[in-house]
Amino acid sequence: MSETLLKTLTKLHFTEYEAKAYLALLEESPLTGYAVAKKSGVPRSRIYETLDHLAGRGDILVSPGTTPQYTPIPAKELIKNRRREANDHFKLAEKSLAEFEQSSHDRDNIWNITGRNEIIDKVKNCIATAQTRILLEVMEEEYEEVEEELRQATLRGVNVTIIAYGDISSDFAHVHLHYMGSAIKEEYGGNWIVISADDVEVVAGIVSLGTDSRAAWTRHVGLVMPITEVMIHDLYLMEIMKEHRDELEKTFGKNLVNLRRKFSIHPDFKKHYLK
Repeated sequence: MSETLLKTLTKLHFTEYEAKAYLALLEESPLTGYAVAKKSGVPRSRIYETLDHLAGRGDILVSPGTTPQYTPIPAKELIKNRRREANDHFKLAEKSLAEFEQSSHDRDNIWNITGRNEIIDKVKNCIATAQTRILLEVMEEEYEEVEEELRQATLRGVNVTIIAYGDISSDFAHVHLHYMGSAIKEEYGGNWIVISADDVEVVAGIVSLGTDSRAAWTRHVGLVMPITEVMIHDLYLMEIMKEHRDELEKTFGKNLVNLRRKFSIHPDFKKHYLK
């Protein structure tokens, strides 16, 4: 049996025993397992394990029966299959390495997005690539623009949870209405949007300034973690307010206004981020 052929096949991911068995069958087939062992020199104790591996990989065919017989796929077909598998591996490696390289780069950076439409487009992209969970804090105007993307995400099996400001309802997502509704806009002086996708990516920004709107997009864990956890704590507050609103407002004022006054640095207690 040609040593050159054996070495060639081992470079195509054949073991020595597999190469010997395949070449024996290529020379003469069909053969029983016993006959393959005898012709190839593969020990009888290893021949059926070797033939099973070859058959499982599609390099040989088995005719069932009391005494199975084996035949190889043609050499040209074998090479074609190996070439296709190699190309598939190269394509997967190219794609995976590029994604890893980009992901590694993204994890260390915070990117600025300018313009309302550009921010909404980035949010849509986050929704489209999410695989497990989306947390979205949004006002009704912006919700209408991303509703269809969110619906498609749920069809992929993504859990979508929304902290909603204003009149937002959904037949596919978990919606938690903020206790201040759209009235909060007056206090904050504008609209914002925050999304956390799969706990690995966030977009957060102001979207009520037209082309001057600003947002940050990042995979940096130093921002992804606190922003995601703040949204989860907002959900805690929504649940607490739903169950105990009357009691809480007796202590902290309507819509918890006394708390907001307590922790504001401005005399009118309103937010002044937009200047």
